[in-house]
Amino acid sequence: MGAEREEDDLAGLRFETLGAVTEVPDLELYSARDGATLPVRHYPAESDTTLVLIHGSGYHSRYLGPLAASLAKRGAARVYTPDLRGHGSAPERRGDIDYVDQLEDDLADLAMHVGQRHPGTRVVIGGHSSGGGLALRFAGSPHGELADGYVLLAPFLGHDAPTTRPASGGWARPRVPVIVALSILNGFGITALNGSTAITFDMPEAVRDGTETLAYSFRLNTGYAPRDHAKDLAAVRVPLLGLIGADDEAFYPDKLGPTLTAHAAHAQIAVLTGVGHLDLPAAPETAERIASWLAAHGR
Repeated sequence: MGAEREEDDLAGLRFETLGAVTEVPDLELYSARDGATLPVRHYPAESDTTLVLIHGSGYHSRYLGPLAASLAKRGAARVYTPDLRGHGSAPERRGDIDYVDQLEDDLADLAMHVGQRHPGTRVVIGGHSSGGGLALRFAGSPHGELADGYVLLAPFLGHDAPTTRPASGGWARPRVPVIVALSILNGFGITALNGSTAITFDMPEAVRDGTETLAYSFRLNTGYAPRDHAKDLAAVRVPLLGLIGADDEAFYPDKLGPTLTAHAAHAQIAVLTGVGHLDLPAAPETAERIASWLAAHGR
């Protein structure tokens, strides 16, 4: 199963998981450095740890509800799940941001917000799929010192990373000529065309409800992934947990561990039997693994 299956045998992502979550906390707002107020869900807990958990591509924080609620109920961590800028029920500009690094700046503002709201808390940054990629990008940025740990759930490490299946399992449609051309232009400091669509996503009509985000601009797509997964991993000096399902349809499960530990030798990795890509956040073993890891690395 998992990575040993041929590409033609992969059934594709099981999107029904997204629509299965209906009961989640109402969205709260926090302030970003540009004056915008951005949405986030809060799962309270009596804990000295705060986990900021970032959603993956194409959707928003609602599907992370079961995992966040489970961790909070256990007292493992209070959890904040933001709807990233450009995503959610009513973003200012769906699928777009103002500049490439804006998502990591927003994440830094949220980390400081929870630090002020919960003085002395340990802040752990986590994410699923592209959210894991953003968490790793954050780790390699000047903001990385704000985090006391990282949790990467089937993380997107980059289109050319050893872990990535073609088109992330078939649902992502990158516009390669656009991405290549704009990357070259950005290398010369030319950013005027960064609002151009760089990738689209093939989400089945049956699971759409109008809150999905099926196309990203070049600047959002670029800012939602590591700059360089090897360098970003090498920058991680705090505890790091990586989890992936053995049946992950987007990434190669057997390659996650070697890829992470090649650059962050202290990383702890687990492959969960019988779990796919979108199943991972809601799988009971995911919450169990994270809770145990948080307890082992507490103060």
